Amino acid sequence: MRICASGGFAPVTIYRSYLVEYFLRMKFPVLPPERASNRTMYPPTQRLAVYAIWGVWVGLVFFSIYPTMNWLTGLRTGHNELFFQAELGLPFVPEFIWVYLSMYALFLLPPFFLNPLELKRLASELIIATIVSGAIFLLLPARLGFERALPEAPVYKAIFQGVFSADQPFNLVPSLHIVYSTAISFAVIAQAGRYTRRFMVIWLLMIMASTVLVHQHHLLDVVTGFMLAVLMRALLEKRYA
Repeated sequence: MRICASGGFAPVTIYRSYLVEYFLRMKFPVLPPERASNRTMYPPTQRLAVYAIWGVWVGLVFFSIYPTMNWLTGLRTGHNELFFQAELGLPFVPEFIWVYLSMYALFLLPPFFLNPLELKRLASELIIATIVSGAIFLLLPARLGFERALPEAPVYKAIFQGVFSADQPFNLVPSLHIVYSTAISFAVIAQAGRYTRRFMVIWLLMIMASTVLVHQHHLLDVVTGFMLAVLMRALLEKRYA
């Protein structure tokens, strides 16, 4: 299967415009700033305990599925090219690797903003999304269109060598990097004050851009990852209301 297409950058512009427009108009199910500041939080030890327990479950699911799907897809032939030809002209910006890797800093935020039930909900979203993504990786194996190249600068060369060795050029659609970043950001945004919400939106947009600018993902990977995270949040809304 190919959606690889030649021509101008119209598809890229459309994807980007829709994403920006969505973020500018989106209305999160957030508490007002005055209520958020007075919100009763459970004791830190209780939040950290729930965070640790559910973090283990998320980790078990992720490390059971993601490397396995990467390995299986690597054994297969006839990978799908789920990208537009115009995307291959996007610049490679090694400096954005810091933004790309900042996703891991997001994992530190939930216990500071979420109560036990909210932490459980976030973990459930991540677990279900990972399972769904694994099924898609298996049914729709894709390959990266960008040629992997190491930067000349020693510090970036070492970082990218580590990234390339840990992550094969498969498991693309949807991007779990985007799924996890979006799910965590939305969970924090829903409980944060005005300025934190704005900061989180900007951070998330930067992470989205970074996945493409460091040539780890294509635009479709980003869009589907974002949509899957939004879907998981919507599906679990009533259960954890």
